[in-house]
Amino acid sequence: MKHTLSVLVENRPGVLTRVAALFARRGYNIDSLAVGRTENPDISRMTIVVPGDHHVIEQVTKQLDKLIDVIKVSDITKDEYVERELILIKVGADPSVRGEIMQIVDIFRARVVDIGKDSLIIEATGDLGKIDAIENSMRSFGIIEVVRTGKIAMVRGPKHEDAENYLSHRRL
Repeated sequence: MKHTLSVLVENRPGVLTRVAALFARRGYNIDSLAVGRTENPDISRMTIVVPGDHHVIEQVTKQLDKLIDVIKVSDITKDEYVERELILIKVGADPSVRGEIMQIVDIFRARVVDIGKDSLIIEATGDLGKIDAIENSMRSFGIIEVVRTGKIAMVRGPKHEDAENYLSHRRL
């Protein structure tokens, strides 16, 4: 089973390297990792998708908690959350097939962000199923290149103040 971990970390150089190294040392695979600043510029959120059973996830969580720059680790797999992924697909598109591609793009509520002589770059956001589906729909036209962000996720409901409290206590 794949688990989605939401990890709040201090926004400092080297944090991503330490997290990735922890996974590598323990022999754990990462399916997806996305990281970015939060509303507080001192804090970043990592969304990490990890395959494994309950025991593996428990071990990963304990090891992450030991890292000095980690503020909070949450396995949000069973929580209610909103998830998104972004994909950019460069697809072969001579003028004779552009209309058909545009129909598919509209169906997926995606958009064309660049038009070249013989190609289009399409941008789509959505859950994993939608992203996989649009990518598969473009295969028959000849995919030239694909870039995907990996999953980002946010738990529904009120914000947890743990990160703010953590940083204010560390500064004292």
